[in-house]
Amino acid sequence: MNTLLVYPEIPETFWSFKHALRFIGKSASQPPLGLATIASMLPDTWLMHMVDMNVRPLRDRHLKWADLVLVSGMTLQRDSAREIIKRSKEAGCTVIAGGPLFTLEHDSFEEVDHFVLNEAELTLPPFLEDFQIGRPEHLYTTESFCDLTTSPVPRWSLIEQNRYATMGLQFSRGCPFDCEFCNVTTLFGHKPRTKSAGQIIRELDEMYASGWRGSAFFVDDNLIGHKKALKQDLLPALIEWRKDKVGYSFNTQASINLADDEDLTHAMVEAGFRTVFIGVETPSEESLAECGKKHNLRRDLVQDIKKLQHAGLEVQGGFIVGFDNDTTTIFQRQIDFIQKTGIVTAMVGMLQAPAGTKLFDRLRKAGRLLGQMSGDNVDGSTNILPRMGLDALHQGYQHILDSIYQPKQYYERVKTFLREYEPPRIRIRLPFKQMVENTRALFRSMIRLGVLGKERLEYWKLLGWTLLRKPRQLPIAVTFAIYGYHFRTICSPQG
Repeated sequence: MNTLLVYPEIPETFWSFKHALRFIGKSASQPPLGLATIASMLPDTWLMHMVDMNVRPLRDRHLKWADLVLVSGMTLQRDSAREIIKRSKEAGCTVIAGGPLFTLEHDSFEEVDHFVLNEAELTLPPFLEDFQIGRPEHLYTTESFCDLTTSPVPRWSLIEQNRYATMGLQFSRGCPFDCEFCNVTTLFGHKPRTKSAGQIIRELDEMYASGWRGSAFFVDDNLIGHKKALKQDLLPALIEWRKDKVGYSFNTQASINLADDEDLTHAMVEAGFRTVFIGVETPSEESLAECGKKHNLRRDLVQDIKKLQHAGLEVQGGFIVGFDNDTTTIFQRQIDFIQKTGIVTAMVGMLQAPAGTKLFDRLRKAGRLLGQMSGDNVDGSTNILPRMGLDALHQGYQHILDSIYQPKQYYERVKTFLREYEPPRIRIRLPFKQMVENTRALFRSMIRLGVLGKERLEYWKLLGWTLLRKPRQLPIAVTFAIYGYHFRTICSPQG
């Protein structure tokens, strides 16, 4: 059975990093971890090929070869997924779809032959069993959650590793919190489930054996959701594994209460974690209470973020405007908060209501929904009617983006971070190939940003300041300068 696994194209968004990736000669941030995992669950007798449309186009010859087309994706890949399905059906292929997009919106994709939804560890085996005897059903779904210790090692052999900036891992699914706007618990439940540390080490061993020497992103929605498993099992295993390895730093997502546990923070840094994305959302206590973000309430968010930075973690932040309790003063408050904390990578989006969330249900009952959400956090769209009014929300939102990614304010924020950041004492030994890529990126940034860019004065001022004050942190400063170019291109075209 010729099986084609296709990952839809991600539009140019905040997290695509497409404009930044050109500096290091990469095509995409990370490979489709879900499809690579699915591939390991398919029969060994099936011939498989993967096309990630973020690194290469889907050709007619691919579809001509295929008997089956397996497609997965997220909400923001909706348009590309539709095109894949249309072309696959025209080519006479059987289309099988799964993943978050289809789990939440499968009724909108009439051309798909079979849906394998929710967690594939549970729904793929019965589909395969029915398919083998020639009686597959149209829809396979479940309300149960799987035991992650049954999840296989992803099939890295299908991945063109040299096209990606980082690789992906997943230790846990589920989140113990209940934010009104978030669909993570809809998809994966409130009780975090984890793989064993041994599973993660096997995945890393295979990744290392395949030649990967860069960073790896733990895609968990909240890595610290199951603190006991993280502290007692995973982190000690990672610390031991990295002792004789070249390369390998880790990035992830976590909740702000990480700052409450100094031992956990230091263990993560020792294990190789260098960046953590945190959903800060808003400095407004009223809006945090409104959306159920209880773990962000009654704490000094600025000091918590600086505590993590000082421990050796770069904090990336997610921010939202458009809550019912927001007034037009929230826009400047967000700008001031972001500048004060030195969160360089600050993703600010207008509130959107994903299907399956409490927010979606509440606003639907109130007649305040405007259709489907785009899934893009910074495309200037929302599917809700905000209390402050759409015009006020759009104008204030654009003001935030124009401000925080304007070169002077952006580069000042980089310096704010570098003043607070304490580089980990444990150095990461870089492989020669990565050192070459870093050097190439430096020279490209000098030309594109330091000579041709409108921000050239701020660029050279940052590099000079860093060399004088924080010379060890020059690579980080250059990386942030490159990120800034991407953010301005995506978020503030006139910048």
